[in-house]
Formats: sequence, C-alpha cells, structure tokens
Amino acid sequence: MPDVTGAAAPRRVLHEPEGTGLPNRRRALALLVACVVLLACALVAGLAVGGAARATDFAAKNVPPCPEHPFGTDWMGRDVLCRTLAGLSTSLAIGLLAAGVSALVALVLGCVAALGGRRADAVVSWLVDLVMSVPHMVLLVLVSYALGRGTLGVTVGVALTHWGNLTRVVRGEVLQCREADYVRMAYRLGRSRLDVALRHMLPHVLPQFLVGLVLLFPHAILHEASITFLGFGLPPEQPAIGVILSEAMSHLSAGVWWLAVFPGLSLLACVALFDVAGTSLRRLVDAHGAQE
Repeated sequence: MPDVTGAAAPRRVLHEPEGTGLPNRRRALALLVACVVLLACALVAGLAVGGAARATDFAAKNVPPCPEHPFGTDWMGRDVLCRTLAGLSTSLAIGLLAAGVSALVALVLGCVAALGGRRADAVVSWLVDLVMSVPHMVLLVLVSYALGRGTLGVTVGVALTHWGNLTRVVRGEVLQCREADYVRMAYRLGRSRLDVALRHMLPHVLPQFLVGLVLLFPHAILHEASITFLGFGLPPEQPAIGVILSEAMSHLSAGVWWLAVFPGLSLLACVALFDVAGTSLRRLVDAHGAQE
C-alpha cells in the first residue's frame, strides 16, 4: 500500500531456509549407524559369553546386582548379564533370519500380484487376507508345534506369519511404478520385461522394501520371545530372553526381581533400536521425510 506521500512501502520477501534436509539426513544416517553398531555389539557379545552364560555357581546364587554381577545371579548362580547377552544374541539371530525369509516371500508375492495378471493378484490377495485373519501368536504356536518347536520351528513360524503387510506395500509400489510414463515409454522402445524390472522397477521398490525389512525385525524378535515364554519355542536349556523370563516368573515372589527386570528392559532396548533404525532409514530414502 502506498503511504500518504505516494511512495510505495517496501515489500517483505520471505526466504525459505535452504539446505534444511541435509542436517536431518546426516542426523538420520548417524542414528542408523549408531543403532547398527549397538546391535552388532550385542550380537557379538552374546556369542562371546555363550560359555559363561551356562556356568553355574551355587555358592553365589540369587546375588542381587553388584559390581561383580551387574545384573545379579539366578537360583543356580548363573550370571544374568551373560545370560541376557546370550539370549539377545539368540533372539537377534533368529529374528534376522526369519525377517529376511519373510521379506523375500513378501517381495516375490508382491511382484507376482502386481505383474502376474488378475488371477495371480486375486490368489495373492486371498493368501494375504487368510494369513492376516489369524492372530500371529495362534498361527505361530501352530506352526512351531507342528515342526517340533525348537529353533527350526520358531524361525519357520515367524517367517511364515510376518509377510502380509510387506506384500501389500510391495504390490502397491510395483503397481504405481508400472503405470509410470517412463516405464510405458521403455516398453514402447522395445525393452524387455526383465530389463524394465531391473532398470526401473527394482530401484523404485528397493527403498520401501528395505524399510519394511528393517521394521520386520522388532516384530520377529518380540514374537520369538513371546512364543518361547509360553513354552512353544526354544528349549529351556538354550539361553534366550523368553526362557529367562519364563523361568524368572517362579522366583519373583521371593523378591528376586532382577531376574525379569534387566532381561526385559534389554529386550525392549533392542526392539527400540530396530525401531529407530527403521525410522532413520525411512527418512533417508524418503525425500519428504528428510524435511521433517
């Protein structure tokens, strides 16, 4: 608006801050690397103390947390810290293997549903609805019990019950990429389906697939611990978080609280690290997420 003298008032120009995404991406990358390093340290430490986790000392049973035993000892004199690290290592190994197999199943079925025509899409959609209509724990118990429980039963059970949501994500991404103009142009230029899939569809789907794979880990680890806690998973002689928590239930009434508190908190910390890693990876691969 001009003032009383007729001169135009100066305009305010609002400048948006530039480069706001770079610090966020660096922060997300730093968090991702830190989570991976911590989880790798927990895995290696659990493998290193495997023998100490089974060592018994009845002269030092039910010792509360102290400098010599930071997590205390159990009713057989076994160090709870060593057993917790060994249990986390077992849970991480089973979770990584089961989540990897489940993610590959989701990738194959998602691509088949998106590229195989209406019948293939209907069959895959029916399988996804069938698996997701049954509660995970019920299906996990049935599969694990049918395979004789143990490491094989738990791994196969977790792998066969966690691919539904990721299959839908992969199917949606492939369908979106298939309808893109550059994909149609590639077909018109005479490119083969395999060439288009490798050059265009795979780079488009891979970021979301990796994020879904990382976010499968915490579910796999929690369900492995849950089914072991219920007695349908790993054997009692194998150090695992579910076994530790299940055995601790009969000793909590005697005031031995550290048998359940420290292993439980360690499991929650491990799951939280996977969640932070998945969120950080999503911000790295998502251009809009980097601005948040």
